[in-house]
Amino acid sequence: MCASMTFSPFSIQVPGSTANLGPGFDSIGMAITMYLTVNVFPSSQWKFTYIGNELQVLNGEKTNLIHDAALLVAKDHGKELPCCSIEVESELPLSRGLGSSAAAIVAGIEWANRVLSLSLSNKEKSLYACQMEGHPDNVVPSLIGGLAISSYGENTVETVQVHDLSVEMVLVIPSFELSTSKARKALPESLPHAQAVQASAVSNVLVASVLTNDWKTAGKMMERDLLHEPYRQCWFPDFAAIKQKAFELGAYGTAISGAGPTVISFVPAGSGERIRERLASVFEGYVCRMVLPDSKGVRIEQLSLPA
Repeated sequence: MCASMTFSPFSIQVPGSTANLGPGFDSIGMAITMYLTVNVFPSSQWKFTYIGNELQVLNGEKTNLIHDAALLVAKDHGKELPCCSIEVESELPLSRGLGSSAAAIVAGIEWANRVLSLSLSNKEKSLYACQMEGHPDNVVPSLIGGLAISSYGENTVETVQVHDLSVEMVLVIPSFELSTSKARKALPESLPHAQAVQASAVSNVLVASVLTNDWKTAGKMMERDLLHEPYRQCWFPDFAAIKQKAFELGAYGTAISGAGPTVISFVPAGSGERIRERLASVFEGYVCRMVLPDSKGVRIEQLSLPA
């Protein structure tokens, strides 16, 4: 059973994201031009339809992150979600470090916000998203677009947003998955104080260089990360080779995207397709894709009722 409510159908488009950017662990992320699309129609009963081969594993699942996020928001406002027919299509491969889970959470929050007429602010949406995701580096850029530098704690989210990003990115995506929980198990529980200070310095220079569009310096800082990449490299047998080849082709820097296993190279604007083609010719077992920063974040569009 579910509430009955009349509303106009709509589409939610959420960009994926790349996070950490090396030393920006759990705090820095960028929206990218790969998208999750969720079409929402009024219905007399619940129905989820997953479109495309990537999402077929979700058919038959009793719960999903999109619905969980929408339900969280609805319950927090003392409301009940109306019955909906939901169509889900995604360019984001699951468990590859490109923010598929974060995009689903953002879509669910927008779904509840729209059908329940809540008029939530981006800050309120960010807080709901962080409560589900646990950290802001993926969810905030997917919500607001651009590069987001965020801090989450004490029931608040603080974000600095950067839109003017003169850079392109090449993704080297493997066929295997890696869950975030598994990747986190490789991390140490603590760092010695001196090493933590050095890690903070590297992260600080990364932020300053991104804010000034100095991607050459930003690339160097990505490759000096001390917080997660040294401990996770064991999961990626070709990581060093991809990094070396990307450097030879002119990349500013190469890092693990999110928790991996996707490897991302930040490259000069205008060179992305050339570098993508060269990497694809060398690393034939991978999907290589060029993407740009997404500056808009989540989008809502009206839909017509299905015939």
